[in-house]
Amino acid sequence: MKYRLDQDSLGKVKIPADAYYGAFTGRAIQQYKVTGSMAHENLIKSFVMIKRSAAVANMKTKAIDTKRGKAIVAACDKILAGKHIDQFVVDMINSGAGTAFNMNSNEVISNVALEILRKKKGQYQYLHPNDHVNMSQSSNDTYPTAMHVAILMNLKDTIPAIDRLIKSLTRKSNQFSSFKKIGRTHLMDALPVSLGAEFAAYATSITRARNSIVAAQKEMQSVALGGTAVGTGANTPKGYRKIAISELAKISKLPIRPEKDMQFALQSKFAVSNLSGSLRNLALEINKLANDIRLMASGPIAGLAELGIPAVHAGSSIMPGKVNPSLAECMNMICFNIIGNDTAVSSAAQAGQFELNVMLPGMLKCMLESTDMLKNFLPIFSANLIDGLTANREKLKEDIENSPVIVTLLTPKIGYLKSAELFKESLKTGKTIRELVVSKKLMSNKEIDSLFG
Repeated sequence: MKYRLDQDSLGKVKIPADAYYGAFTGRAIQQYKVTGSMAHENLIKSFVMIKRSAAVANMKTKAIDTKRGKAIVAACDKILAGKHIDQFVVDMINSGAGTAFNMNSNEVISNVALEILRKKKGQYQYLHPNDHVNMSQSSNDTYPTAMHVAILMNLKDTIPAIDRLIKSLTRKSNQFSSFKKIGRTHLMDALPVSLGAEFAAYATSITRARNSIVAAQKEMQSVALGGTAVGTGANTPKGYRKIAISELAKISKLPIRPEKDMQFALQSKFAVSNLSGSLRNLALEINKLANDIRLMASGPIAGLAELGIPAVHAGSSIMPGKVNPSLAECMNMICFNIIGNDTAVSSAAQAGQFELNVMLPGMLKCMLESTDMLKNFLPIFSANLIDGLTANREKLKEDIENSPVIVTLLTPKIGYLKSAELFKESLKTGKTIRELVVSKKLMSNKEIDSLFG
């Protein structure tokens, strides 16, 4: 392999000759061997859009000459078109405040721009990663801005995936509206409910969680760009911030706006932790739903067997014919990871000191991972599990008839103490409440049917 010598403020670094990254990145990839994962696609796009927007703002404020500015814009356009994505090589978890990834972006854009100017990679005297690509910026305002933009881009697919689940649950609640079943509290028999109402309640819980995410999303639309190092806007020309954010909103097609308090934007990660908490709450609700489905589908002989689940693959490598709630189990594991990611985000959100929270790369990895899992799997969970659920009407009816707890519905007619006696007699003799009530001439079959039909 051929190499070139690239230079940064610490000295010279040997870099592969065909690499578009430079010395800072060369050092970083030796230090940050963490997850083994390169940058998320939406993080790369967010950073490149920020650099492009900054170049436009710098040209409009005459902070940079048109020749260099246009070369940076053209380089960004090439990358946004899909070129050189493999050159963003810094691990998702890297240096505090994401400086390593910011510099990876600066160096790649700089070297692509140099080639556009018919110069060689590394000839930074013509167009420098820091002096020109990073002009009017700092890692401290670009990374939190990119963080917000990348998460908002992910949410574009995540929220429709949640809506798909709500639609499936609502449709299933309508299908199951006439199915009566035994309710359960404390995992023990309780009063009858309808299976449809049970699924309607699931739809309500997911809708509430979804609305919380949408509300939290609005906080993410305020960005830190223009705050530079400590939120004071040092080293930015007059008018730069407004132009840069306007350009970023245009190219990202997101309703982003300047955060009114730039120091708050660098110090606090309230918007991110707030959204993370909303994702966690959604995970808690979905987790409960998945657990209930697993229990209701348990059996088919020795379990509850209230629901039938579609077979997506063989359930066992040793037991022929076995069908497992595999998609619900996968959903459980996704929810556990989202809950864990929220713990990491919460820890990072309180770990900033003074003018800057530096824990951004770890927070962003968690947020993108959580939203990726939801947008990727929820449509499958909805289509291949929820949509295919069937109800075992005979089993549901049998459970109602056989459960002594339905004596509760008779207490207004025969009183609490008499009802308790019937409950005990039913358990002891194995006779149903219906059989005992009718045989003792306390009520007729027709009267009983009117209560819990």
